[in-house]
Formats: sequence, structure tokens, C-alpha cells
Amino acid sequence: MAETKSSPKKHVAVLAFPFGSHPLSLLALVRKLAQDAPNVEFSFLNTLKSNHSLFSTAKPDEILPNIKAYDVADGVPEGHVPSPNPIEGIELFIKVSPENFRSGLEMAEAENGMKISCLVTDAFLTFSVEVAEDLNVPWIPVWSPIPFSLSAHVHFDLIRQRFVNTEVEDTTLECIPGLSQMRVSDLPMEGILGDIEGSLFSRMLSEVGSVLPRASAVVLNSYEELNPPLLNDDLKTNFRSVLNVGFHTLLNPSQFGSDVSGCISWLDKQKERSVVYVSFGTVSSPPHNELIALAEALEQSGLPFLWSLKDYIKDLLPKAFVEKTRMQGKIVPWTPQSQVLAHASIAVFVTHCGTNSVLESIAYGVPMIGRPCFGDHRMVGRMVEDVWGIGVKVEGGTLTKNGLLKSLDFILGHGKGKEMRDKAQAIKKSVQYAASPNGTAAKDLSHLVELLSVS
Repeated sequence: MAETKSSPKKHVAVLAFPFGSHPLSLLALVRKLAQDAPNVEFSFLNTLKSNHSLFSTAKPDEILPNIKAYDVADGVPEGHVPSPNPIEGIELFIKVSPENFRSGLEMAEAENGMKISCLVTDAFLTFSVEVAEDLNVPWIPVWSPIPFSLSAHVHFDLIRQRFVNTEVEDTTLECIPGLSQMRVSDLPMEGILGDIEGSLFSRMLSEVGSVLPRASAVVLNSYEELNPPLLNDDLKTNFRSVLNVGFHTLLNPSQFGSDVSGCISWLDKQKERSVVYVSFGTVSSPPHNELIALAEALEQSGLPFLWSLKDYIKDLLPKAFVEKTRMQGKIVPWTPQSQVLAHASIAVFVTHCGTNSVLESIAYGVPMIGRPCFGDHRMVGRMVEDVWGIGVKVEGGTLTKNGLLKSLDFILGHGKGKEMRDKAQAIKKSVQYAASPNGTAAKDLSHLVELLSVS
């Protein structure tokens, strides 16, 4: 949206949830909004550690001049030695919220010289509604996970009443509009089935369904076309406005990031649709025995593979495997994932079923083999296999040598595997159309820009 002389400047504050891929997804959206709304100043509030990870490696043209980062306290005591439990950091962060964000907002207003006109936040930060009401500004939460998990939060009370403390893991959620193919066992423990009395994180997530209806609009990291009509209708019934603006991390497709590990040049040398890409995200990793099974399956398959694996985890693999597969595959600590999945040589993606990973795979028509790890991964895995039909989950939820070989053979060689690959390409085309200038996502994104520009 081009700025005009009559367009008054606006000041939008963005509050990030600094864990997992949440801040990356939110910043990707903000970068697109800052590009389309140059009359809006964006103050991005996040922890020092997370901001450093996001901004220190960014190219000069990736962060527009109307985006400024502000650091807020993470709640970690000085000299604290973190435990292996990833939830610990989240709990410490919640203990100092929202006071840490309020301090950040005061700093942003003082430096910017303008009052906050709108609050855009990660939807997990349910306390943001009170902050927005205190500021007397609109609140627009952003839901980064798949919309199916949001629906589960909307119907939190019904799910807790019917399914908590009962032995019905295989029961389907037919009582929830649009979730008929989901099972109770797919639901995340955090916030849905978890201990909302003993965990600050679970308690905060348990408030999502009751708090988000107070928002001016809810932004989804998805395309309306990917959801069953019943789900779309139910969400629109529960919220004032629902905006499916598309996959956040792909709103700036030309900016893939640098290929410091030489992945793309290696992929250029491989045959079309021949490479197995393996990545379990930034915070997920299967147990050691499953990593060994994965390595053994890759070696025996004889297929070329690209494996994104941090060095300290790579050291756990058998040295014989690393040596014997040196010519067959490439193991790197990091990949420019969108660029990798867009490459013509990629045949299948072995993933933890994290939202951004799956959405990026959908955008480039790559079928998947899923090994869900935690959170909403099981819901995403169910979507991949049973709703969209563009992949399979590993048997029993655990990586085994024979199970992975069977999955690879199914997707790459079986007749039904071709149907799956064709479905992946068909969904790719549908989201491409939704993102086109006349598509549903493009229209929702324009509406969001308008909300921020006039609020």
C-alpha cells in the first residue's frame, strides 16, 4: 500500500513469543507488513537472545527502516544454569510478563515519539488483550500454528469435559466442527490436556479460546483453502474477523538467506526428485536410538540425502556411517530450508511436523514422512497423512530402520505414493493461486495492512 501525503504515521507494537519458530514467523509477517505499509512504524519487542538470533544475521535489505527491535527481560536469573527441560525457560519468561513488555512499550513510545496505535502479538501471549485495553488500542493476535490447533483451543472446555482423564486416546473429535479426523491422542498436552494448575504455560494457553474473541482480528499462518469448510465457518463464528494471510515465512519468497553450508550447490549436482531431505527443526530431535535407525535406513536405501543436523548431535552418529555415506549424502548444521524445499532435486522431506516446516513443504509440493515430537506436531502429522494425503507418519510414532525404509519405498516407488506426490503438487497450485493478487490470502493481507494503517 503506497503512502500518501494525507496518510498519518502509525506506530504498531509487535510482541513476540521468543521460543521455537514463533519469533521467526512473526518477524517474517512484520517484514511483509512494513513493506506494504511504509506509513507504519513497527516496534518489535522480543528477548535479547531471540532478537540477536533474528537480526544479527539478517541482510541489510531484509530489515526495513520502519522496523525497530526492542529487548525485553527473559526472566532468567543471572548465573542460572538451564535444565534440559525446554519448558523451564518459557515458565521463567511468563513470570516476568507482561511487566517486561510494558517497560518495552514505554521505551518504544519514548524513542519513537508516537503513542502505540495498535498491538500485534503472538496469540500465545493472552495477557496482551489487557495491555491493549489499557492502551485503548486494537489488539490483533497472530496464530502461528495450524488453524486446527486453534480450533481445539476454542473448544477447550468441551474437550476437557469429555476427554481429560478418560481412556479414549483413539476417539475422534467429531464433536468439534472440522476436527472429525483428529483423535484425542493428537491433542497437545500443553494447554489442552496438560496441568493448567501446575504450569504457567499450560494455564496461559488454556485462555486462548476465551480471550481471542475479544481481538479486533485474528491472523492465521495459513490459507483458507487448506482447511475444511466446517473449520473455517466455525472460526469465523467465534472471532470478529479471521485473516488467512498465507504462510508467514514465505511472504518474502525472494529472501531465502545465505547458503553458508553449500547445500544448494550440492543439490544442483543431484538428479531431479532423488534427494531425501531430513530436518527436525531448531528445537526438536528424536532420541539417540532413533537417530541411529534413521542413519541406518538412509545408508541402506542408497538414496542421496541432505541432513540438517547440529554438530553436537552429529557426533552421536556412528563414525562408520559418516565415512561410508560421504559420497551418498551431505550432513550440515543448518540449511536455507525454503530454498532447499524449492529445489528440483528434493523428492521427500523427513520432518518433525513443525508447522513452518510442513507449510514450506506444502508450498513447494514436497511429500513428507513425519515423526511428530511434541506440542501440536501430532495434529500436524494427522493433517499431512489423513486430511491432505501428502505424506505418512512413521509407524508407531517411532523411527525404525525398517519402518523408514518402508515409508521411503511407499512414497518414492509405490503406486499410491504417486497419488500422494500428485496431491502435493495439486495443493501447491491451490496455495499459489490463493497467494496471487486476486487470491483469498492476498485480499486478507491487504485487509490487515488497512487495519494497521488506519487504526
